[in-house]
Amino acid sequence: QVQLVESGGGLVQPGGSLRLSCAASGIGFSVYAVDWYRQAPGKQRELVATITRGRTATYADSVKDRFTISRDNTKNTAFLQMNSLKPEDTAMYYCNANFAQKSYWGQGTQVTVSS
Repeated sequence: QVQLVESGGGLVQPGGSLRLSCAASGIGFSVYAVDWYRQAPGKQRELVATITRGRTATYADSVKDRFTISRDNTKNTAFLQMNSLKPEDTAMYYCNANFAQKSYWGQGTQVTVSS
């Protein structure tokens, strides 16, 4: 049974930081690319960051220089370090693991940036 479980979301003030985790089970995690997406109410789901199996990272322009994606294959876990958070970063954050024709989603973790 494949599972992706996100954690680490919460309420944070503008300028603060959060670290999201995406723990995978039931897949050969090291061969999968991992994407972080977010979706705010009334908006389309947006790709935030990607890390390939070779650890190449790419980012949306809106989060570049503030967010860092990483992975620990020994723990089957990917991370999204989010710094200098802004109110517009408020959204449900989802991770997706993908390889060949396979694609798996987690249930999401809520991030709210507000004073």
